[in-house]
Amino acid sequence: MTEPFEERYPNIATWIHEHDGWIEIGCDEYSSSLIRILDPGGMVWEGEERYASVDDALAAADRAIIENQP
Repeated sequence: MTEPFEERYPNIATWIHEHDGWIEIGCDEYSSSLIRILDPGGMVWEGEERYASVDDALAAADRAIIENQP
């Protein structure tokens, strides 16, 4: 049985539900990072270009939310 997203990545879930934030996954023409954290004010954090897995990228973003809060 897999655990729910909110239990595995509680900071991302809170970021989305309570802070009007979102995450982006994948490279685009504006950034080479695999994962990014944003809010209505813009980019809050950018991850690395590569991760061993999507789970590793999401875990890094979950930690970064706590580390980058004012």
